[in-house]
Amino acid sequence: MKEFSGKTVFSGVAFGKIRLLLKPDLGVDTSPASDPEAEKNAFRKAIRQADRELSDLFEKTREEVGEDEAMIVDVQRMMLQDEDFIEAVDGFISGEANRAALAVDRAGRQFFELFSALDDPYMKARAPDIADISRRLTAILLGVSGSFSLSEPSIVAADDLTPSDTLSLDKKLIRAFVTRGGSTNSHSAILARILKIPSIVQADIPLDAETLDNRDGAVDGHAGKFYLEPEDALRARLAGQQEQDRAGEAALEAMRGKETVTKDGKKIELAANIGGVEDIAAVLAGDAEGIGLFRSEFLYLGRKTCPGEEEQFNAYRAAAEAMKGRRVVIRTLDIGADKQAAYFDLKAEENPALGLRAIRLCFRMPEIFKTQLRAIYRASAFGKIAIMFPMITSLWELRRCKEFAGEARKELAGEGIAAGEVELGIMIETPAAAICSAELAGEADFFSVGTNDLTQYTLALDRQNADLEPFLDTRHPALLALLATVAENAHRAGIWAGICGELASDPEMTERFLSMGYDELSVSPGFILGMRKRIRDTDLSAAGKERT
Repeated sequence: MKEFSGKTVFSGVAFGKIRLLLKPDLGVDTSPASDPEAEKNAFRKAIRQADRELSDLFEKTREEVGEDEAMIVDVQRMMLQDEDFIEAVDGFISGEANRAALAVDRAGRQFFELFSALDDPYMKARAPDIADISRRLTAILLGVSGSFSLSEPSIVAADDLTPSDTLSLDKKLIRAFVTRGGSTNSHSAILARILKIPSIVQADIPLDAETLDNRDGAVDGHAGKFYLEPEDALRARLAGQQEQDRAGEAALEAMRGKETVTKDGKKIELAANIGGVEDIAAVLAGDAEGIGLFRSEFLYLGRKTCPGEEEQFNAYRAAAEAMKGRRVVIRTLDIGADKQAAYFDLKAEENPALGLRAIRLCFRMPEIFKTQLRAIYRASAFGKIAIMFPMITSLWELRRCKEFAGEARKELAGEGIAAGEVELGIMIETPAAAICSAELAGEADFFSVGTNDLTQYTLALDRQNADLEPFLDTRHPALLALLATVAENAHRAGIWAGICGELASDPEMTERFLSMGYDELSVSPGFILGMRKRIRDTDLSAAGKERT
């Protein structure tokens, strides 16, 4: 028996034959192209073929898995039309006489490296999607087939798996995924969680057919372990864990479609945090009651120019329509600190977390801010949307935000463009906002606490510095006092209060937040059903439960 370790994407236990999937090498011709225009035409023809292939995969996924999951394929179809990518390919063809396949390969690598170098884990995880599209186009141009298939129930082992790889396989035959590369935030990882397939990434496995292919294997997703030719004692232990998993899964699935309400009748809105439209499939699969945090800055990252109004409108509209009347809270641009976009040409700052970021940057660049607000208001005609302003510290900032919003709405009305009713709220991320929350509540429609930054600023602690982890106390009395103050002042003013930071999903804090009176919790989609069960098991009226 051999044991390998990796990072868990979805916990669970699986047994089966191992099928090693190795992609063929796409050797591209590096000799100069004699007719650049013909190469550009071939590139556009490849885009059309790739779009047809992804369209077929979309339909297959919608029929076999579900419409929500198929949205991930639809996002890849949208990426095929990315103007920056197309311009880069055309540039390699025109400027360096590259053949279309080589130009696509070079542009794909360039964009892959760009996204891989980003600090933000969400944007970093988009790199494999770019590689997926680039490889598909290159294979089409070279006339190479890269499709996989399974003939029996299998543990799929690979260097990495793209969303199209995952969705092309027969789901009934997939026992588990184990990859040497990959990310816990990639689209393939999201799909594995949606499909509830035990999965491990970044595993130290050999990519050798003689070693792995058609051998017996076992996966322990709880421990992040992959076993080759598992022994009987290990099989028996994992089989017991598998039975426990099934019982636990059944208990969580029983929460699907149920109201999120405590035993004593307090109703909670349980929403999800997302980084973009591509995450909506996970939101719907997780049975969230809305989107409590749409991180709009991800539309701005990993590109050369700002997204235009139309591009933003399409993204916000897609979210609003997909949620079918459930609230979508869009946080306005939160660039700065650990999220940087080179085209903003921001000066280096000694303390970027305390610098020109979020709403401060929007006030410095009003046209960019106004463009985003116009896009959001336009999308509000297609669903229930709320706008949330980040990094508010003073009442004048909130009032200035409302002025911008009013101007954007007035412009649209003058142009005959419809807009819906939109709540205007703020993130409580600074001690200043928490302490002044009574005053701010008079002007805001809601509060949502960003616990990550609130903790950082309250404790004077850089949350990006791993060396400071011993000092990170998310139960610090000062932080808890601020959280209680925010909820109290919100309710005194008749507005709702939520929590959208990481602390919202902490099981040890759930009861405390409910006792403080919070009306909404927004967490990662995969936590929804577990949170609902926890909330439904809570009785705030029981002895010893007091509002903090």
